[in-house]
Amino acid sequence: MIKKVFLLASFCAFVPLLVAQHTNVLISADNSPNEPSICINPKNTNELVAGANLNNVYYSHDAGASWTQASVSCPWGIWGDPVIGVDTTGAFYFLHLSNPPNGSWIDRIVIQKSNNAGVTWSDGAYTGLNGTKAQDKHWIAVDPATNALYVTWTQFDQYGTSNPADSSVILFSKSTDGGLSWTPSKRINKLAGDCVDSDNTSEGAVPCVGPNGEVYVVWSNRNKLWFDRSTDGGQTWLDEDILVGDQPTGWDYLVPGISRSNGLPVSVCDLSGGQHHGTIYVNWSDQRNGAHDTEVWFSKSTDGGQNWSTATRVNDDNTERHQFFTWMTIDQVTGYLWFVFYDRRNYNDSQTDVYMAVSKDGGETFKNFKVSESPFIPNENVFFGDYNNVTAYNNVVRPIWTRLVGNDLSLWTAMLSPDVLVGNSEITENPMFAMDAAYPNPFSEQAALSFKLHELALVSLRIYDLRGQTVATLLDNQWLDYGKHIEIIDAARLALSPGTYIAVLTVDGKLLKQKMLKF
Repeated sequence: MIKKVFLLASFCAFVPLLVAQHTNVLISADNSPNEPSICINPKNTNELVAGANLNNVYYSHDAGASWTQASVSCPWGIWGDPVIGVDTTGAFYFLHLSNPPNGSWIDRIVIQKSNNAGVTWSDGAYTGLNGTKAQDKHWIAVDPATNALYVTWTQFDQYGTSNPADSSVILFSKSTDGGLSWTPSKRINKLAGDCVDSDNTSEGAVPCVGPNGEVYVVWSNRNKLWFDRSTDGGQTWLDEDILVGDQPTGWDYLVPGISRSNGLPVSVCDLSGGQHHGTIYVNWSDQRNGAHDTEVWFSKSTDGGQNWSTATRVNDDNTERHQFFTWMTIDQVTGYLWFVFYDRRNYNDSQTDVYMAVSKDGGETFKNFKVSESPFIPNENVFFGDYNNVTAYNNVVRPIWTRLVGNDLSLWTAMLSPDVLVGNSEITENPMFAMDAAYPNPFSEQAALSFKLHELALVSLRIYDLRGQTVATLLDNQWLDYGKHIEIIDAARLALSPGTYIAVLTVDGKLLKQKMLKF
């Protein structure tokens, strides 16, 4: 008996070390993948779909623990810029540039659809075809109330030219029938850019949807970030674009070892129903603090994009080193903001880690953490892509990034630990509810979790494993009345293997949590 107790105590002593780690998962190292995009199915968080240049798609039906790769084709060809979207029915969308057998290169934006979580794809449809003009750098947003699809992108009169007679503009198109047909493209920005594909080019338009169906778009042009909105589903837009803020060195900058790098903006809007409901957030990077100190920035608007906060730094290091290729998403259940970016804070050379940040208070504070298991050294002679991505829903969070070692590119994700997802594991008090210590803990067959409510409340109780996956849902947004409640964790019924778990009690959006050991 003494020996058993000693082993359990020793295991518990190492729990913080285990929880602090994030298991990295190789998605693929085939076909030189880069510019990854990823989405999670809000109806079934075990289903994820990802895409990468040029025509690679990947699907996981076990929450990202394993992946299957497939190649996609369509009648108009595929020329990269992979973007994955998903609607509330669980249908996934793969957007990309075209490479038609006849006609002009990248002459349209193609949208293909999968109704079986990425296994097979339709031939698709397209938008933006406009003579010989180039259509580039698109992104998608889905209105969860209607499943309307909104796409914005850059149109070049002639891609890559410095001819002052040619310009770049931001276009918009939508679909209300699941991507089968698309409205004619519409210009939404007032200030055109050039066609050089650099700082003075209108680029990086990422749309998001507001709480009343508004369409919001942010992009970069001429060393500034710009915002536009539509309150009628994209029919009309503002007469004048709104300035979000300066991007002092522009979006096109140099990072050692990277063939091409940019700080184009990302926008999201909080639809969670929490205290920050309706807030619009923008995330980007620039070198305002020097060419050797790229940093990740953030701004927000609480009045529909009319006014914007002063830029706040997301990376929390005190070094003058590079943080770049940022992306942001929002968990529309919790309202948490999640960021992923490359980071060199730990080195004096071009060794590169992957970091994430999370804000659980509407962008007032940011917690940074390293998510990659080891650094890599990129090679500027290998095209590395222009972005990474991250997806989140109901505390299932999956980043995706490109890793480059020598000449070899690979695609990765990570299973985030529960401590990052729900905070530390101490039992805390709240004036309106409280959770007692689980008993027994450690446990073998059963443990009881009890909690007290001081008023009628909406309650969830979930059990997470150390990869951040939900292994059991005991209560799922149920209304419970005043009083004491007891839930039994039955290891056999829930198929819990020996190990460490975190029980998370959510009451009206507030969390209590504690570690539990099954032996």
